[in-house]
Amino acid sequence: MYAIDAYDVARRSGMGGRINTIMQVCFFKLSGVLPPDEAIDKIKKAIEKTYGRKGPEIVRKNFQAVDNALDALHEVPIPADNENGKPLPPVVSPAAPEFVQRVTATMLRGKGDLLPVSAFPVDGTWPVGTAKWEKRNVATEIPVWDPSVCIQCNKCVNICPHAAIRAKFYDPALLEGAPETFKSTKFRSRDFPDQLYTLQVAPEDCTGCSLCVQVCPAKNKADPRRKAINMEPQLPLRETERTNYEFFLSLPNPDRTKIKPEVKMSQFLEPLFEYSGACAGCGETPYIKLVTQLFGDRAVIANATGCSSIYGGNLPTTPYTTNAEGRGPAWSNSLFEDNAEFGTGIRYALDHLKDRARLLLHRLAPQVGDELVRNLCIDGPLDEAALKVMRDQVAALREKLVSIDSPDAAELNQIADHLVPKSVWIFGGDGWAYDIGYGGLDHVLTLGRNINILVLDTEVYSNTGGQRSKSTPLGATAKFSMGGKEAPKKDLGLIAMSYGNVYVARIAIGAKDTQTLNAIREAESYDGPSLILAYSPCIAHGFAMHLGAEQQKLAVDSGHWPLYRFDPRKRDEGLNPLTLDSPPPKAALARYRQNELRFRALEKLNPEKAHEYAEVAEHISRARYHMYRQMAEMSVLKPPGHGADEAPAEPSASEVADN
Repeated sequence: MYAIDAYDVARRSGMGGRINTIMQVCFFKLSGVLPPDEAIDKIKKAIEKTYGRKGPEIVRKNFQAVDNALDALHEVPIPADNENGKPLPPVVSPAAPEFVQRVTATMLRGKGDLLPVSAFPVDGTWPVGTAKWEKRNVATEIPVWDPSVCIQCNKCVNICPHAAIRAKFYDPALLEGAPETFKSTKFRSRDFPDQLYTLQVAPEDCTGCSLCVQVCPAKNKADPRRKAINMEPQLPLRETERTNYEFFLSLPNPDRTKIKPEVKMSQFLEPLFEYSGACAGCGETPYIKLVTQLFGDRAVIANATGCSSIYGGNLPTTPYTTNAEGRGPAWSNSLFEDNAEFGTGIRYALDHLKDRARLLLHRLAPQVGDELVRNLCIDGPLDEAALKVMRDQVAALREKLVSIDSPDAAELNQIADHLVPKSVWIFGGDGWAYDIGYGGLDHVLTLGRNINILVLDTEVYSNTGGQRSKSTPLGATAKFSMGGKEAPKKDLGLIAMSYGNVYVARIAIGAKDTQTLNAIREAESYDGPSLILAYSPCIAHGFAMHLGAEQQKLAVDSGHWPLYRFDPRKRDEGLNPLTLDSPPPKAALARYRQNELRFRALEKLNPEKAHEYAEVAEHISRARYHMYRQMAEMSVLKPPGHGADEAPAEPSASEVADN
């Protein structure tokens, strides 16, 4: 047995956290596939070929990593008599459910092929809430909270891609029996006086991306280099923070009906998407997590094939989970080319079940009571308090149905939950929405059904290796566009706005979290199709992912990703439906592009072409924002039946010519 602290070697060699070259060296040294000297020589030649265009310093650091790897590799002696050795810990906690112990743990051991068919659910459904039992411990460093500096803004909780850092407020009496190292401080809130506040990390589920530290606005005045949360080595903290996190989870969640719709308070809502296997610093998952916090206990999700289907529902574990009442998102994956239709079919099915339940309810009105029927047939968006009342009414209905001996009562008892409004979401990436599934998505937008489409826009086919999509920006390099993409990015939002009855928003959680929250809430409350385009930084962009929020801000400030909301409901009030949520570009687009390898790579290959693309892209971004601003400033006539003035006179020929 051999061991190496590869991350230490990478740091000492100036490679940051990149250990792939170091591990290659170890493989060839130990495997005997090639003589070690010959293998190392070939590795160094490959380094020169791959990284030579990035400059001699990058090559030197890689060479240094190769040489240091051999020095750091050492054999671990194994005694012949190991009777006194420690047994291996169980793959999953003994507290895990029976299915996880029997099936999931076997797959986590890498022995899934040994499972018989009879071990799996007969109807194809799979238990949710299993990612919590897969403790991967991939972070070498984790965030550590300093209560004396924290301003309790919860921005770190909001941006966390894995729901691995969380906040709660609670009654001080609940600290009885808390671990000695458990931290708390007075909760700063007029609405919830005399409460305590805790910010807690899940040490074995955190990926160490440090996004939380980057977005933290609270600096330590005594040491400006430190913030309210700071990265510290994980291993010395693992045991104590594991105990602290278990206690933290035992604290009650707040009453949803009392939580205000703002960023800080929304992050006290329990995430029903947690500990996914997405890349550290993933730009997609914070949006999904937020959706589950706001609507997850009644969400039904259709997911297009792509990154979000791999980290969302791939075996052996799934990050979607349930709350204390056993409610959570229902999730299913569909093909790349038909996910919009798939999700719309779910909407039709749910609407049919609701209509059927209401029909049966009216038939049984003499037995269950007219008041109960009226309360369960309310239309329109409902807030959390109204939803809770409706669920209580469903429970009361079921109690009455048990005593009614009829086929209608038995059927209604089965489908009564569909009287509570379901929130239907369609998830997918830009490869699905802009390209392969665009025809279906476009058709679905015209149907007028109450569906919510969330496009996790990474501007590239992320899951399949970085191929260009119609969302890829002008001049960006990608597979099939190594010379830079020749065409500008497709404006999917503008196409959707042209229908007039589609809610459309463009959001970036790292740039403007309040606008993101408002857009998601407005889209869900809109009784019709909604389309949300969510800017999602990706490792395919070629920059350090812990700077994801900063790069999102630059994308907005440079005009690459203007923020807006198009709400058709405003037209009914005589208001312009388009609201621009970001100011005119105030940073050079070149500054945004220079941070990402997908743009810089072309400068090495073809500087002249890269400069040409950059100039055109700058012009396009300015012109596009100007167009949006003109649209947002146009006056809008009220539609007929809403107090509109008499129809305007036909324009003259000269006015038409001027226009």
